[in-house]
Amino acid sequence: MKLVTVNLNEVAQRVNSGLNELLQVANLEAGDIVVLGCSTSEIQGEKIGKHSNLDIGRTVIKAALSILKPLQLHLAVQGCEHLNRALVIERSVAKQNGFERVTVFPSLHAGGAAQIAAFEAFDEPVEIEHVVAQAGMDIGDTAIGMHVKFVQIPVRTSIKEIGSAHTTFLRSRPKLVGGERAQYEWHAPIN
Repeated sequence: MKLVTVNLNEVAQRVNSGLNELLQVANLEAGDIVVLGCSTSEIQGEKIGKHSNLDIGRTVIKAALSILKPLQLHLAVQGCEHLNRALVIERSVAKQNGFERVTVFPSLHAGGAAQIAAFEAFDEPVEIEHVVAQAGMDIGDTAIGMHVKFVQIPVRTSIKEIGSAHTTFLRSRPKLVGGERAQYEWHAPIN
């Protein structure tokens, strides 16, 4: 791959558009969690984990928070494989949800630029090992599925790439249970 020049305003706009399109179909409620996986290397056209860029990470986090905070949705930012995909989240959200904290701090090459940017932007950032998010945005094929509540549903948005990074959006829904007589929409009984 070849390192490309990235327009930070375009990155912010595409994060905003993609998140807004996801939120239109995700049916989230105040207090829900959205997980973000982000490879700033992939955004620049490089191999994941090889060319972290803090300016891009800050742009992505700022854009995501500008959409999520007013809706009282919480952001969890997934780190890279070198942190076993641990996540940065606000301390209050971790405590409220009973998430187990771990001791680690992100760096450019272990956690990544988006995690560092989240540490800078959050009021009281902590790292946790696992999260059960209701939706997610993956920039650069970082594999966020392990952190999105089962059952995960892909959401097709108009944003297929941010920079050179492929994007994937996920929402979740409760499991459908039952057999041939089960109904999946409410119908009042007819007397």
